[in-house]
Amino acid sequence: MKSRYYIFLGLLFALLACQNESKPQKPDNLIPRDKMEEIIYDMYVLNSAKGINKKILERNNVIPETYILSRHDIDSLQFAESNDYYTFDSEEYKKMIESIKARLQKEKVEFEELQKKEGQAAKRRRDSINRANMERRRDTMKIPKDLPEID
Repeated sequence: MKSRYYIFLGLLFALLACQNESKPQKPDNLIPRDKMEEIIYDMYVLNSAKGINKKILERNNVIPETYILSRHDIDSLQFAESNDYYTFDSEEYKKMIESIKARLQKEKVEFEELQKKEGQAAKRRRDSINRANMERRRDTMKIPKDLPEID
């Protein structure tokens, strides 16, 4: 669920904030920043989907974490090491998260606009079907076409 992911990130931040260590050594297989943003973005999206359509994911045997790792061709250790490296600089990590949130917000607006357009198109189709049905009824009942409709 989405909240579990937020709890994980919160704990990760808390652990890193409490430690008095120097910056972690840059891993040999560090995930590039843009790819790391893509991975975290996918985590947000898939965790949201899991919260809404958990049964669909289960029915298709989709394990979100495994799916994301295989989709980006990385393993859990590589992700953990890269995440540790990036989260050490909390300001930079915050910028990554803000960038992801802005992308999600933009896509949400685009989705809502598309949904609205599709709703209007569906209404036009229903209206035209209703008009056609009304014409058919008038024809079968032999009602004059110039007779006004009663709502």
